[in-house]
Parts: sequence; C-alpha cells; structure tokens
Amino acid sequence: MKRLIMIILFIGIIFSLSAQAPITRFAVVDLNRVAAAFADRSPDAQAFNEKRDKIQAEIDKQNKELQELNARLEEARVNENPNQIKTLENQIKSKTQAIETYIKNNFAALDKERDRLLKNEAFMNQILTLIRTVAESEGCSMVFSKEESSGILWYSLSVDITNKVIERIRRR
Repeated sequence: MKRLIMIILFIGIIFSLSAQAPITRFAVVDLNRVAAAFADRSPDAQAFNEKRDKIQAEIDKQNKELQELNARLEEARVNENPNQIKTLENQIKSKTQAIETYIKNNFAALDKERDRLLKNEAFMNQILTLIRTVAESEGCSMVFSKEESSGILWYSLSVDITNKVIERIRRR
C-alpha cells in the first residue's frame, strides 16, 4: 500500500512539473512562396516580372509564326508541292532552332536575375523579420523551412504560418 501511494505521488509530481514547463511550438513556412509574395511588392521584382512578360510575349509571337509555317506546310503537302514543302521544312527547322535559342538565352538571364533578387541580403532580412514577428505572435519558438532539407517528415497544417506571413506582406 505504501508503495502504491509512492507511485501515485511520483506520477503526480511528474504531471505537476510537466504542467509548469512551457510548451514548445514549432512552425513551418514555405519560404519560396513567401519570397515570391514579398518580391512581387518590390520595384526590382516588378521590373523582373515586366521583363519576363516581354520575353513570354516574344515567345508567343514566334510560336504563332511557327504554327503558321506548319499550317502552310500541311497545305503544301495536300497540294503536293515538293519545292514549297522543302522550303517550308527548312524555314520551320530554322524557326524552331531560333525559338529554342531565344528561350535558352533569355530564361538563363531570367534565372540569374531571380537568383540575384532572392539572394539579396536586405530582402531576406525583411522576410526573416516578418517570419519572426508572425512566429512570435503565434507563440512559436522555432520555424522550419519546408524546402531547406529540414528533415520534416510530417507536420500539422496548424503550424504552417506561410499564409499569415504573406498576409503581413500584403498589409504593408
């Protein structure tokens, strides 16, 4: 009986100590989404988006021209015009290569520009400050990035503060 009372007291002490210990809350954030939302608000990002849109418009224009050449080729095949078929096939091949080169060169430049924007220290410090503010207001003591090989195998959506950080960005 004395042993049972000791066990009950011991369990009671453990529960009372654990009740006094602060609960550690963790959060996760999709840093890519937050950075994209934040970047959309900056003048540099707006210039980047305009450049990207201009490049996409040129690609669309060249693809339309390529489609027109393909339509003319089909028409030449129906009319069985071997000289026109050969000419159009060469034009299509040349146009396709030009589009591929344009895409390769311009997307490489866009990738470098995007990386430069995302690696800007002041830009990242502003994002991290917002993340810290949201995390503290949510009572979190640690925030993991979902994409930075953080080792997260599972998490509850209740700890994902990405949308709250993006809301703060939009309110600024």
